[in-house]
Amino acid sequence: MGNYTREEVLQMAEEEDVEFIRLQFTDMLGTLKNIAVTARELPRVLKDGYIIDGSFIAGVADETEPDLFLRPDPDTFTILPWRPQQGKVARMLCDLYGIDGTPYKNSSRYLLKKVSQEARAEGYTCFIDPECEFFLFHSDDNGVPTTLTHEKAGYFDMSPLDLGENARRDMVLNLEEMGIEVESSHHELAPAQHEIDFKYGEVNQMADRIMTFKMTVRTIAKRHGLHATFMPKPRSDSDGSGMHISFSVFKDGRNIFECQENSGELSDEAYYFIGGLLAHSREMALITNPLVNSYKRLVPGYKAPTELTWTKNNQNSLVRIPAARKGDTKIELRSPDAASNPYLVFAVCLAAGLDGIHKKISPTEASNRSNKDSAQQAAPVENLPENLKEAIDLFEQSAWVEEILGRDFCEKYAASKRKEWLRYTRQVTDWEIENYLYRI
Repeated sequence: MGNYTREEVLQMAEEEDVEFIRLQFTDMLGTLKNIAVTARELPRVLKDGYIIDGSFIAGVADETEPDLFLRPDPDTFTILPWRPQQGKVARMLCDLYGIDGTPYKNSSRYLLKKVSQEARAEGYTCFIDPECEFFLFHSDDNGVPTTLTHEKAGYFDMSPLDLGENARRDMVLNLEEMGIEVESSHHELAPAQHEIDFKYGEVNQMADRIMTFKMTVRTIAKRHGLHATFMPKPRSDSDGSGMHISFSVFKDGRNIFECQENSGELSDEAYYFIGGLLAHSREMALITNPLVNSYKRLVPGYKAPTELTWTKNNQNSLVRIPAARKGDTKIELRSPDAASNPYLVFAVCLAAGLDGIHKKISPTEASNRSNKDSAQQAAPVENLPENLKEAIDLFEQSAWVEEILGRDFCEKYAASKRKEWLRYTRQVTDWEIENYLYRI
C-alpha cells in the first residue's frame, strides 16, 4: 500500500495484468465486505464510485435506507499475492458516500477520520502499535471449523512443537508483499495461538492494515488446511486472544508522553491520557469488546485485564506502560480484542485519551497488585463490564460516546448488539445440560 494517484493506479493495473479489482469496505460490526469489478470498469469506478444497496449493510435499519457509493481510496491499491499471477486480483479499500456526495456518517472508517482530523486540528498525531493474536485450528472432513489442535506448544515455542510455524511464515511473506512491514511473529501462550506484530503507524493507516491483516491470515490459514479465528475466547481452558494497542501521540515533532524534564519518566499529558482511557473504558467496552464471547476472555487467571487500573507490571490492569527506549514512551491498552472493529476502537480510544488531556483527568495510583505484600491487594477496584448486556447498558447511557460516534450510529449499533444478546440468552448450552439435566 502506498501513496498513489488515480493515474498511477490505472497504470499499475495495466502493467501488472490486473483483471479483477475488489472494492472493499468495513461494515459497522467490523466485517470486511467487497464487490469485484473488472479492469475495464476501473477508470469509471475511480472517477464516479460504485453504487451499492445501503439496506444490506450491517447497522442500516430498514429498506428505506438510500443507496450508497463506494469510493476507492487509491492509496490502498494492492495486488493480492495469493491469487493467480495471470489475470491478477487487486483490492482497494473504499469510503462510503451518500448520493448527495457527502460522507456516510455511520461509516466506521469515516468516524475514525473525523476523530483523527479533530486531533490534528489541535496539533496531535496519533500512532498505533497493535498486537493481534489468533488461533489456528483444524477443520473437520466437511471443511467445518473446529476448536481442535494436535499441538502442545506454548509461549515462544518453535517447531516441531509449533505446528503452525509454516502457515505463520507464509502469512508474514504475503503481508510483506502487500507492503505491510512485519516486525515479528511467534507462538503465543495457548496451544495453537499465534501473534504477528507489524511496524507501528498513523492511526488511520493502522486500522486499514489490521483489516488487511485479518483477511490475509484467514486466507493463508485455509490454504494450509487450517482455520484462523480471532474469536476472543474459543476454548474455555486456554488464554484468550486480545489486540493490545500501544499509543504514542506526537505534537510539534515530540512524543508528548515523554517527560522533557526527566528523561524516561511520564509527562503530565501521559498521565492525563491514561486517566481518559480509564475514565471512559466502561462506556466504550461495547466497542473494544463487542461480542458475547469477549467477556469470557476478561476473567481473572488468564492474563487478561479485569480491573480499571494502570501499571508497569500487573497483568490484570487495563493500562500498562511498556519498557521504552529514549523518546519511545507508549501507553498500552490491553482490553480490546481482535474481533472488534479497529476503526471504531481507535476512534473512541483516541477520543478518550484526548478527553483526559483536555480535562486533565488524573488516573488513580498505579496498581502493584501482583505484589502479594502490597496493601493494594485489599483495596477495591472498579472493573470492566461482566457481560455484553452490561456493556450495552453503559454504552446507551453514555452522552460522551454519542458525542463521538453520533446518535444515529449509537442507536443502530446498540440495537444490533441487543439482538445478539437476546439470541444468546435463548440458547440452552452444553454446560446447562451437563449440570442440570440429570440432577433436577
